[in-house]
Amino acid sequence: MIGAAMSGRIADLIGRRATMGFSEMFCILGWLAIYLSKVAVWLDVGRFLVGYGMGVLSFVIPVYIAEITPKELRGGFTTVHQLMICLGVSVTYLLGSFIGWRILALIGIIPCVVQMIGLFIVPESPRWLAKVGRWEEFEIALQRLRGESADTSYESSEIKDYTKRLTDLSEGSLVDLFQPRYAKSLFVGVGLMVLQQFGGVNGIAFYASSIFESAGFSSKIGMIAMVVVQIPMTTIGVLLMDKSGRRPLLLISATGTCIGCFLIGLSFSLQVVSLFSGETSYIALTGVLMYTGSFSLGMGGIPWVIMSEIFPIDIKGPAGSLVTVVSWIGSWIISFTFNFLMNWSPTGTFYVFATVCGVTVIFVAKLVPETKGRTLEEIQYSIGYVQL
Repeated sequence: MIGAAMSGRIADLIGRRATMGFSEMFCILGWLAIYLSKVAVWLDVGRFLVGYGMGVLSFVIPVYIAEITPKELRGGFTTVHQLMICLGVSVTYLLGSFIGWRILALIGIIPCVVQMIGLFIVPESPRWLAKVGRWEEFEIALQRLRGESADTSYESSEIKDYTKRLTDLSEGSLVDLFQPRYAKSLFVGVGLMVLQQFGGVNGIAFYASSIFESAGFSSKIGMIAMVVVQIPMTTIGVLLMDKSGRRPLLLISATGTCIGCFLIGLSFSLQVVSLFSGETSYIALTGVLMYTGSFSLGMGGIPWVIMSEIFPIDIKGPAGSLVTVVSWIGSWIISFTFNFLMNWSPTGTFYVFATVCGVTVIFVAKLVPETKGRTLEEIQYSIGYVQL
């Protein structure tokens, strides 16, 4: 959460690319501290450093991807970030079954080093370069991203015009976020993150084995089934993102998570009244898999896509930090309270999650704008930050 809170300001000050390098240094030092630790305190130091780095990366990576990709590919490219997270977690779970935690920590350094090397190759975000007035570098970076033979004159002029109009506004701060002109985007960005987390994703992800055991199903088979469902559904979401649009995928995803939570709650209800005792474990499995697949399709990645699209460049730093902090706080609250909720009432817990997912459907249908096929400047024009 500390990294998330500082991420926007750091990215605005030193640029997107430098911020990623800054984050990876903390991650590398953290993994080394874990690997070399002889006492528990160094494990805590290592986890703190890795957590700080990941907090910063969770904001800057989707923002960087959104700022460098063309409008017709932006959604899919940004969601690939979520797909890579799914793959990384799955590979880590697999490796953790065969090797010790010290070697696993050492392996964790590898992607950090690869990204550090890659940062010497990739260009800086053209939109950030425009924001800080480095116009010559902006033109070079944009041309490099689009290809030497591409005509970037229209896109370049649109970004320049929009950025110059924003210079009439004060540099965005956390206080400035609560001005009326930012109200809709702030409500949408924060609202999606709150609904994403309070729909129960981390409770189900972290305690899936306990859920399966409570429902009378094999936790090992259930966990394997979750991984088998998660990666293909995330891949489908990436492929459909720029074809079907953000809103349809979000609506389908939220509806599926609502049904999934309802089925899990129903399985516990039937256990209480001793009805269909032989089938309740399969109802729970179906619910968990439906929730996992539906969440992976849209609610896992699309809120981060929309967060990276709807805020103008002058307040993207503080706005993105706020949204990211809200996400991490929500994640912590659900992870911390889930066991207490299950002790209170497994049935009630999942019916509450189902209700939140149902509210998400209404929230998306009424408030979330469609951003498919539009440049970042067109999206922000439509919200009304700067008039044409």
